[in-house]
Amino acid sequence: MSTVSIIVPILNEANNLPHLFTHIAGLNPSPQQIILVDGGSNDDSFEWAQKFIADLNNSNQSAINWQVVKSQAGRARQMNKGASLATSDILLFLHADTELPTHAVADIQTAMQKSEWGRFNVKLNSRQPMLWVVSHMINLRSRLTSIATGDQAIFITRKLFEQVGGYPQQALMEDVELCKQLKAKSKPACLKTKVITSARRWEQHGTCRTILLMWQLRFDYWRGVSADNIKARYYK
Repeated sequence: MSTVSIIVPILNEANNLPHLFTHIAGLNPSPQQIILVDGGSNDDSFEWAQKFIADLNNSNQSAINWQVVKSQAGRARQMNKGASLATSDILLFLHADTELPTHAVADIQTAMQKSEWGRFNVKLNSRQPMLWVVSHMINLRSRLTSIATGDQAIFITRKLFEQVGGYPQQALMEDVELCKQLKAKSKPACLKTKVITSARRWEQHGTCRTILLMWQLRFDYWRGVSADNIKARYYK
């Protein structure tokens, strides 16, 4: 059976780390390896991650190979750094505020018997009915276009990841650009099982406003606006 390494880029995620470690430790079966890649946190995320890993190792409660390393800033650079250290057949890229289903590793192993890459369906962590609709639309759009976002926990064979050159070194939309290259090679496995991801941006900035912004940014990227320009507007 293929082994799985999970790569998690982190930046100022100290508040999320306890939940991240708990939910990953509860996966059944377990992944072979977890690599957290810090992109220059100033909230002690790196130090907290080191402490969590040391506690796990001292308690002998984890068979997972946990690692935390530092990288240059930028999600693409962080994920590529993690991939370069991975030892498994399959790479799973996970955002720190996204929670995998308990049986995620088994789902991936089954899917990868017929595919070279794929993603999960996503559910925004909110009770707002409109955000349930948004989740459904994200999943439908992804299925129709074979383009996934990082919130959907993209997984890929290490061989194919290396073949396409990893994540492109750009400020934003690196996941979209990667998927364009991947779907030219093969169709993705679109898993119906759901990851749960944070809805904080939608709730803080307003659902309708965020929907409009996301579509504007995607359209602008499609027509050739630079990733740097899009990043500046996304984080404004």
